[in-house]
Amino acid sequence: EGMSESTPTPPPAEASHSPTEAEASPATVTTDSPADSTATAAATATVEDVAAQGLVVRELKKSGASAEDIAAAVQKLLEIKKAAGVDTKAPQSKKPKKVANAPAGKRGRNKKKGMIEVEPTIGTRDMFPYDKRIQNWLFGHFKEVARQFSFDEYDAPILESAELYKRKAGEEITDQMYTFVTKDKYEVALRPEMTPTLARMILKKGRKMLMPLKWFSLPQCWRFETTTRGRKREHYQWNMDIVGVSAITAEAELIAAIVALFKRVGLTSADVGIKISSRAVLQTVLEPLGVTGPLFAPVCVIVDKMDKLSEAEVHSQLESLGLSVEVIHTITSTLAIKSLEELKEALPADSPVCVTFTKLFEYAAAYDYVDWLQFDASVVRGLAYYTGVVFEAFDRSGTLRAICGGGRYDKLLSIYGSKQDQPACGFGFGDVVIVELLKDKGLLPNFDAKTDDLVVAFNEDLRAAALTVATKLRASGRSVNVQLIPKKKVTWCYNYADRIGADRVVFVAPDEWAQGLVRFKYLRLPEDAEGKEVNCAFADL
Repeated sequence: EGMSESTPTPPPAEASHSPTEAEASPATVTTDSPADSTATAAATATVEDVAAQGLVVRELKKSGASAEDIAAAVQKLLEIKKAAGVDTKAPQSKKPKKVANAPAGKRGRNKKKGMIEVEPTIGTRDMFPYDKRIQNWLFGHFKEVARQFSFDEYDAPILESAELYKRKAGEEITDQMYTFVTKDKYEVALRPEMTPTLARMILKKGRKMLMPLKWFSLPQCWRFETTTRGRKREHYQWNMDIVGVSAITAEAELIAAIVALFKRVGLTSADVGIKISSRAVLQTVLEPLGVTGPLFAPVCVIVDKMDKLSEAEVHSQLESLGLSVEVIHTITSTLAIKSLEELKEALPADSPVCVTFTKLFEYAAAYDYVDWLQFDASVVRGLAYYTGVVFEAFDRSGTLRAICGGGRYDKLLSIYGSKQDQPACGFGFGDVVIVELLKDKGLLPNFDAKTDDLVVAFNEDLRAAALTVATKLRASGRSVNVQLIPKKKVTWCYNYADRIGADRVVFVAPDEWAQGLVRFKYLRLPEDAEGKEVNCAFADL
């Protein structure tokens, strides 16, 4: 209403975020001096080195580094490009980049015919009745699991103050937001995630909130991201959060809810696994080596992208932070830990991290989902956001991206100015990837149109009587459609009834109606079946 949209900037090609992920902008990134850059850009420089140094430049800009540090990093980038044989001259002209998954050949063709554009905005979905039936079925399972686990539903406006997200995660999430400026110059955003809203609502109520709090929601979220299979620019997300519990019992309960959902839709531990880890694992091994405070954040940013970069690129970026070969080896060896047994070999068995995961596996066995769990130290989701245990459900076939994910975020409230924090953890479970997985596994039910009855008036003189019959059938709880087009032949009515999935046709005909009767024809019974067509008293409907 009188709003102007500020066009969001597309994220870098390598960016890939899960529905609940919010990554840290590095607090401090060290770079070589301009004099060292020439030596670094040796004749052996590769395209991978260029990409690595480019990432360093971007992270410096995001972290608000000094102009001198940024200029030095850019100079180093130019030297590396030159050594690698990459053209550093700006091209004279550039063709617009195509966005992934843009409906090629469809968008714009109707304008040539004088019609409006009929394709939805890129990255969004039209929900036709068939699609909506799938969504309603899935949401029904989300809500039923939440009910079984005694979570209360909440909701909030899709428009939030843009500052809510800028304060939380810095520049990266801001680049992905759809923002608007109102007539009174108030900047708002279509929410990219729900957790900041949860924090705002808790702060609003303050001490009036009964703890522990167990809430769930099904918000629509928006992010201007590169679209791929399983990732769109809008999606709905099943959020479940527990606030006020610092023990690992909260994470165990949340993972139990996720597994319950998987089981309800027919998935097994052979189809889906849940990786668990904690930021504390990496912190425990790096703090004695001096990687603490502002240096730890940029390390985590690089680690979080290990599945998207080659080993050489990862090492190059870590070296650009001033880390020694020994420290880099410690990082990579720690992230290679893939079981609780290996964790206990790397850290003291009585360390807080090992004790936490030992309890979690113990509780998982009691919940009967231990076969779904897989310890994986390389999982480091949303490190500006999470403070402890993190988890991520994945497709064991490796075809799709993360299905859902979450973890602990005990510092959430203080990020927004509260003097007192509340321990909290939660997860986000999008509605896109899970449907793709169920399609791949052949587990989606039939969602063809379905109704109980189609009421048909034999002629227009009986139209009012037919409406009376339909009203009475609906009052009894049946789903009833009425044939609304006048003067249609009986054969057309039967065909229509079949196409809308009606179980039976209810005829209101002159002779039967004069006797207080209506005629049922059961369409799903064989033609020669007894009771295929029967009369029923109107009073008995």
